[in-house]
Amino acid sequence: MIHVKNLSKTFTVNEKEPGLKGSFKSLFKRKVITKYALNNINFDIHEGEIVGLIGANGAGKTTLSKILSGIIHPSSGEISVLGTDPWKREINFRKKMSLIMGQKASLWWDLPALDCYLLLKEIYQINDEDYHTRLNFLAETLGIKDQLKVQIRRLSLGERMKVELIAALLHNPQVVFLDEPTIGLDLTAQKAVRKFLLDYRRQFNPCMILTSHYMEDIEELCERIIILKEGSIVYDGPLKDIIAKYANEKQIILTLMNGDIIKERAPRDGIGERISALLKSHDVLDLSVTEIEISEIIEKILRQGVMA
Repeated sequence: MIHVKNLSKTFTVNEKEPGLKGSFKSLFKRKVITKYALNNINFDIHEGEIVGLIGANGAGKTTLSKILSGIIHPSSGEISVLGTDPWKREINFRKKMSLIMGQKASLWWDLPALDCYLLLKEIYQINDEDYHTRLNFLAETLGIKDQLKVQIRRLSLGERMKVELIAALLHNPQVVFLDEPTIGLDLTAQKAVRKFLLDYRRQFNPCMILTSHYMEDIEELCERIIILKEGSIVYDGPLKDIIAKYANEKQIILTLMNGDIIKERAPRDGIGERISALLKSHDVLDLSVTEIEISEIIEKILRQGVMA
């Protein structure tokens, strides 16, 4: 469904020398340098996959999503989404894709969601039967049916995200780009959105690309991840392989009889031996063993910048 080969996106910036003298010189002679937002990107994503796109701020995640959805043009390389060049913005392509940006609203705040959906129905030329069937399914699944007649500006942040999801999925897209869909939501709303996306994927089998700073989103939704660093891919593969390779320790948490808490890490293959030693040397009230957080593992990979 998505094919990307040797994709690059460059931009130019003016470089000036520091200080007042440098500023004055730049008025007459500017030095222009080229930087890469994306540098020689290659990957394929197939029907039914939810791929997590991970990286620090400025790594190129949003730029890549915008190129794949046809908002901006790449500087070089090959790109095909649903068999077409997204930059051409063909009507058939736009009817089969959707971009959900958690930081940007697409609906009109002064109107109820239902009124906005009627306009989208005409834009996407959805017939009456499909429109009512999908709207009822999406609203009931998200538990938002009673709020669809309420002015959008009067909804909570979590409710607004849900009505945005309905708007993005009303035309049954085959490719969905999710850019920070749970940003700013409370824990309950985040869990509701993640559950909905999993249910939606099981029923309709779209291709999804998810960018998120919340590692819970990545862990719960994605079996495969692509890690970007400074515009280049440093890892593309199963999330479980990353955990197996880099999470070679577990964390032991002890609560002692006197109320003190001890935390330490031990190798996976020596965890039983270390627990036995701790139990012999401390009066333990409670003990738990946890995995190292995936966010810490990703940070380690980004620091190293090597292919996994």
